[in-house]
Amino acid sequence: MQEGVKHDEAKPRLSLLPWREVFAVVNVLEHGARKYSVGNWQRVPDSRTRYFDAAHRHLAAWWLGERNDPESGLPHLAHGAACLLFLMWFDAEGDR
Repeated sequence: MQEGVKHDEAKPRLSLLPWREVFAVVNVLEHGARKYSVGNWQRVPDSRTRYFDAAHRHLAAWWLGERNDPESGLPHLAHGAACLLFLMWFDAEGDR
């Protein structure tokens, strides 16, 4: 039998993602959607500065040995990653 062909060399390899960690970030986003509303992060005034500050607060807490955010119980690194994703989105969309 002849081997099949699939032309996917230039497509993103999502299998490279660490899925447990991706779901940790999704859990942070779910927490935020419940606490505020879905997509609220897109409408926060002075969002670039505030999410920059929040990312660094979460990273500093993790660096100092606190693994989970006391309010949400979720990993500080997942919170920080969510903030960085927001900043990436704002960067791509332009200042808001």
